[in-house]
This record gives sequence, C-alpha cells and structure tokens, in this order.
Amino acid sequence: MTVDALSVRLSMSVAATHRLLAAAVSLRLVERRTGSRFGLGALGAAIVGNPGIAAMVEHHALLYGDLQDPVALLRGERRATSIGRFWPYAEAETPGAASAADVAAYSSLMSVSQAMLADDVIDAYPIARHRCLLDVGGGEGTFLATVAARAPRLQLLLFDLPAVAARAEARFAALGLVDRAVAVGGDFRRDRLPSGADIVSLIRVLHDHDDPSALLILRAIHAALPPGGTLLVAEPMSASRGSDPVGDAYFAFYLMAMGSGRPRQPTEISNLLAAAGFRDIESMRTRQPMLTRLIVARRSTAVDRC
Repeated sequence: MTVDALSVRLSMSVAATHRLLAAAVSLRLVERRTGSRFGLGALGAAIVGNPGIAAMVEHHALLYGDLQDPVALLRGERRATSIGRFWPYAEAETPGAASAADVAAYSSLMSVSQAMLADDVIDAYPIARHRCLLDVGGGEGTFLATVAARAPRLQLLLFDLPAVAARAEARFAALGLVDRAVAVGGDFRRDRLPSGADIVSLIRVLHDHDDPSALLILRAIHAALPPGGTLLVAEPMSASRGSDPVGDAYFAFYLMAMGSGRPRQPTEISNLLAAAGFRDIESMRTRQPMLTRLIVARRSTAVDRC
C-alpha cells in the first residue's frame, strides 16, 4: 500500500505514517516496494503468520507499565504489579483455588505462545519411544496436542491447577483425544502427581518458580516416575549463546515483575535436578535455543536415597 492509503487506513497524518513506516522498516517489520508502496518485511510476515508472537507483543503492555519505575521494582518497593495480577498463581497461597475466570487470560496466552516451541522439543528428543507422557503445568494441553499428532501410540497425562485442567480436558475432547489424554487438577505443593508415566515434561514451568518451589516440583516428579523414568525440562535459559538479552535481561525483569522465579543457567538447572535425585543429566540441542533449550534427566534404576 502507498503512504497515502495507509494514512487513511490508520487515521494518521501522512507525516506520522511516514515516521511509523520508517521505524518499521528499520526493524524489518515492513519493507519498501516499487511505486512508493510498502509491504510486510520478513519479521512482519512472521508476526502475522504466528498468532503467539502477536499475543505476546500485546501482553507486554502490562510489563512496560510495571517497568515505568524499574528501580522501585528492583528495590522491592512495588508490592503489586500488573504482571503479578495476570499470573495469579505466582504468589497465591492457595493457587489451586483459582477460578475459571482467574486462569482464562494467562491460559489462553500460554496456549497460543507454546505452539511456537512444541515441535522444537519433540524434534530434539524422541518422545515416541516412551509409553506414557505426563506434562506438569501443561496448561490447556497445547504441547500434548502436538505430541499426540507426532506420537500416535503415546498415552498422555496433564497436571495443572483444577481450573486450568478443566480447560485442557475440554480441548482433548474437542480434538478427539479422550481415549488417550487425561487432565488431572491439583496443586503440586499439596497434591501428589499422577503416577503411571515413564516420561515427564516441564515446558516453560521451572523458571516461573524460585529455587525452593522449583526443587519441590522436581522432587514431586522424581517420586512420580518409575526407576529409569525420564524428565524433560524445556525453557529459555540464561547464558545461552546468541540469546543473552532474552535470558538475562527480558526474563530477569519479567519474572521479577511477576513476583516469582528467575532465568537459570543450564548448570543451575542441572544442580537442582541432582538435588532432587535425578541422574544422567544432559543438554540436548534445539533448533531455536533463544526460545527454548532442553535438559534431559533420568531417575536412577537403583534405589535412590536423597
């Protein structure tokens, strides 16, 4: 479209539209075309084609509001934040009591954004070799829905807060997975995880929690797995080559505004896994390490004492 046509479409002056387009061109969201026209650039096309990216961009308006005074945030002077209210489980004493309305917004965001990395995790590790997968903190079941299509013989379990698990159950029914997928509601801090799985996944869960809660999750998973069982930890990690700003700047401040969790280096996650009793801990290469890295750990085949 031409600048004149876009200015009408956007209800902006021609000068303001020129300014916006020049900024968008510098970010590769838009590119100049022949005949004084502009069109989508490489990154603009990626955003339009991936609803998860657009949803995260819109969501960041809450974070920018919380960062208006970053020094106050660092000093702990801000007790309530918009991001903290968006993720009600972060500081809630009884997150399992969250209602359907409480979990609707963040569950939808996680669902649409998780689709960006599900295939990366499955490509990095052969999940199909297992018998039953338990996805802890699995949200609305986006990751398991992708796994179901890629590993048609795998049985699927999901564990999340009761109101979130109900959304996953509805999703499984809509996808015709009721014979393969079961959603269980609970709170890992109070309830035992479902048993029967020989592999467990934690997709973008661990970094939401401070070390004591993270260790509690890992020990609960260790107890739920049989000897030789496998755990997959997939999330953006600190000190990842090429993605330092994402792990060390973005997630550091996002999780601080959220009120819980922090980005961790792979070695820090490995130390937590070892403290929870896991063995044979190794990192697996992923296609987009900026979005997610993968660590695989196993419960020992011998009797563990930890």
